[in-house]
Parts: sequence; structure tokens; C-alpha cells
Amino acid sequence: MLLIIERARDCFLVAPRRITEKLLGGLLLLYNEKKGEDMAEKKEVKKKIGKAVEKAAAEKNVTAAYVGFTKENNPDGLVQRTLIVFKPDAVQRGIVGEILSRFERVGLKIVGAKMVNPDKDHYYQHYEGISKMISRRGQKTFDITLKFMTSGPVIAMVLEGVEAVPLVRKMVGSTEPMAADMGTIRGDYAHISFGYADAHDEAVPNLIHASGNPEEAEAEVSYWFKPEEIQMYHTLSEKFTR
Repeated sequence: MLLIIERARDCFLVAPRRITEKLLGGLLLLYNEKKGEDMAEKKEVKKKIGKAVEKAAAEKNVTAAYVGFTKENNPDGLVQRTLIVFKPDAVQRGIVGEILSRFERVGLKIVGAKMVNPDKDHYYQHYEGISKMISRRGQKTFDITLKFMTSGPVIAMVLEGVEAVPLVRKMVGSTEPMAADMGTIRGDYAHISFGYADAHDEAVPNLIHASGNPEEAEAEVSYWFKPEEIQMYHTLSEKFTR
């Protein structure tokens, strides 16, 4: 029954009352059908419940950018989610943890995280489908960026907090590390200029991607993460950062 209660809690966060009541009825039926103590049966129940939750979220068109947000817990919409991606240079230099601690110290909450190694098709949608890089910066820059991003695994995360999108952008700093202010992530941990990168036909190793604006953040979070990959929990710091 604990499993049902846990999933029910998630459902109340994800779905409106009409869908939730309908879904909970289905959860109880599933529990009655598979209420044995056998672990295999319990896993099957969990699998069915997970699919039911996904179906409910899809019916409401809930995306990872908004799952768990309600008019009660986020009435003005100022609590935001934003995507950050630690690029291959950050991962291979072994400074992900050091950089991540900055976001945690400022009061942002990690609600999604995974290490992945996406292919060019995934990055095409990210950089061109969402960000329109080709039209903004040209085909050559786009091709160099994709080559760099597919050179190793990356760590994608969703950060949540009050006005998280502009806050993270401010902390990350300018796209060009050489021009980034000291005190920002790129200013403190990188220094390559656009001129140097262009002269060597290589991407600028600027450590981290961060969503540029709330609309981009919504699209990117929903592209990289499924609703069920977003975790809802409370941190002790929320008393002072929410």
C-alpha cells in the first residue's frame, strides 16, 4: 500500500483533481489485483502504476518544465526550472562538482540529473530546433559545436529556484570565456576567446550550457527530461530561498 500512497502523492502534484480521482481509482484496482508479497508481482504493479502516471501527465500535457507546479505552490510563476549541461570539457577536467556547488550554495535545488552521451540528432534539435544556432551564428559554428559536444559524455541537470533562469545565466557569465567577468563560472574556470577558437577551427570550451530565457528553458527542460525524471522534495534552505 505504501507504493500506492507514494504514487498517489506524485499524481496529486502532476494532475488536476479530475484526472487524479480517476487515476487513483485505477491504482487501487491494480493494487487489489496484485496485492501479493511476491517481489516480481510488486515490480509489475509499480510498472503499471508508472505507466498510468505517465498517461495522466500526457492527458494534461504536463512537461518536465512544469510537473509539480500548482497555483498553490507557485502562484506567481516566479519559481522556475532551467537546464544546465556540463559540457565535455567540464566533465573531462573533473570540475563538475566544484561548479555545481556554486548553484547549491546560492539556493538552487537540483530536481533532475543524468550523465548521457547524446548523438548529433539530439544536439541538432537542441541547438537548431530550439536555439536556432545556424540562423544566429552560421553553419560552421553549428558544425564545430556539434563535433565538440559529441566528443564525450555530458551531465544534464535541471535546477529549480526563484527566477532560476536569469540567476543561472548571471552566474555562468558571457558565452566567450575571455570576455566573462571574474566571479562568474566561465570567467573563473575558462579563458579561451572567440578569436583563438576561430583561428584553430575549434569550439570554445566554455564548460556549461544554460538556458537563455524562460521560454528556452521550458523547451530545453522538456526536451532533455521526461516528467517522471523530475524529483519533488524539499530542502532545508527553502525557508530562506523561497
